[in-house]
Amino acid sequence: MSADTSRRIVLLRHAKAEWSQESDHERPLAERGRMEAPTVGRKLADSGIAFDLALCSTAVRTRETWKLAVHEMPERPRTVYEERLYEASLGELIALVNETPDDVADLLVIGHNPGTHALADALSGTGEGDALARMSRGGFPTAAFAVVGFTGPWKSVEHGVGRLAEYWTPND
Repeated sequence: MSADTSRRIVLLRHAKAEWSQESDHERPLAERGRMEAPTVGRKLADSGIAFDLALCSTAVRTRETWKLAVHEMPERPRTVYEERLYEASLGELIALVNETPDDVADLLVIGHNPGTHALADALSGTGEGDALARMSRGGFPTAAFAVVGFTGPWKSVEHGVGRLAEYWTPND
């Protein structure tokens, strides 16, 4: 792929999790989350994006979200369970995205807040329609996702390089 290749990163926050006695990393999905995850999977399938790679946090709730969502998709992308996504700062998330191989055109990242929202906000220099305003106003609820497009290599991803093409929440 050339330096002017169009790419997309889809940032998905895990579905609703239980508040339990487990450690935060081990928290499972709540009943609502088990219903949200297939819904977001169908919405991602409807987007027509054929993901080349999915990076998923190792936390139980993100793995469960991905397991339920991916069953709704026409093809399962190569999936890497990435422990660095759990509790990652904005800088750590950008560094992780910068490591994406250049043969990946469409990347899905399944993670947590506040990092997922911070990354979507930081990368989105511009937006389609009211997507930026909706994301700023509504935050980034569980099972929400943002699609950010940009041109160039993954190692060039930084603040403001992208265009927020879509922002979706389960309430939409």
